[in-house]
Amino acid sequence: MDTDSSLNVTDALFQHQVQNDSCDYLSPTVSQYQRRLVPIFYTFIFLLGFFGNMLVICVFCQSSSRRTVANTYLVNLAASDLLFLSSLPFWAVYYSMGYDWVFGRLACKLCGALLTINVYASVFFITCMSVDRYRAIVYPLSTRSVCHARTISIVIWLVAVLSTVPTLAFRDIHPLSQLNVTACVMIYPNSLWHPMLTLAKNTLGFLMPFVVMATCYSRIGRHLLTTPDHLEQAQNRIDRVLRLVIAVVLAFFLCWCTFHVLTFLGALRDLGVNFSCRTDLAVGALLPISLCLGFSNSAINPFLYCFVGNHFREQLCRLYDEKAPRLSQKRDSISTRLSSFSRKLSDVKDSGTIENLSQNGAP
Repeated sequence: MDTDSSLNVTDALFQHQVQNDSCDYLSPTVSQYQRRLVPIFYTFIFLLGFFGNMLVICVFCQSSSRRTVANTYLVNLAASDLLFLSSLPFWAVYYSMGYDWVFGRLACKLCGALLTINVYASVFFITCMSVDRYRAIVYPLSTRSVCHARTISIVIWLVAVLSTVPTLAFRDIHPLSQLNVTACVMIYPNSLWHPMLTLAKNTLGFLMPFVVMATCYSRIGRHLLTTPDHLEQAQNRIDRVLRLVIAVVLAFFLCWCTFHVLTFLGALRDLGVNFSCRTDLAVGALLPISLCLGFSNSAINPFLYCFVGNHFREQLCRLYDEKAPRLSQKRDSISTRLSSFSRKLSDVKDSGTIENLSQNGAP
């Protein structure tokens, strides 16, 4: 689910455009919007996501009373998104320069590895949060410990790191004579590696997590709607949870569905399924847009899981109330010191002036 397959498909499409003259009249507009618009989207995602995820980590790390199972997954999710976002400026420059990688071989491998880590870690943490919410609402008496959540988080990080082995092994800088650039791409030992890895990512990184999340939230909704409760406060709670449930499922699906459909088509083509020239070119043109949608999930996550929730807003306000008086005291202290320094400086100047007048007026 990272850019490994997308960049590989894009490179193949460029080669296809060169080899197939019947497609030449469709190709010029593809690289133009990629070089101009994609870097702008990446920059916006980086700024918004970096601020949001940093705020999430700061708020929950400052609060010892909110160290819950859900928040454990949430902080790890924010950390995963921050790792990915740290590589996004490199990819923005990469697109703006027309697939010309200028940061060296090591940076190429590391940036690709960060993308892979985020892809699996992010979706697994979101899935764990969904399962935790399901257990908390449907089975409120079941045991849910923070220690257990931390153990699961460690396992997820280990799996995500292990998933980077193909990226570290096969991603490298490679000259593309058709574009006159040195690209950061995946170079597989044979033609079966790309479709097999792509299908594995489609299944493990999207289809299975989406099925788990959809199942959890559908059962949550059914449980809340069928549970007899006549209190108005409880009804408001049901409506709020259902709105959040719909937002969670739709955000994940909308952000990543297009990308996985396109990479799935690319994998089928590599396995021998023939598509029309227009279909191939459409896949190449839409892949950068689908990546923007997928990457935007890292910027949406803090707002979706935190800012919509009452607990985060309450904790943010509480943290502000705690820090604001201290900042005000520091500001008043600095202001007092500056005023005292100004008075002393004024006294020194006045005494110097009087001394000069006395010397000038002396006989």
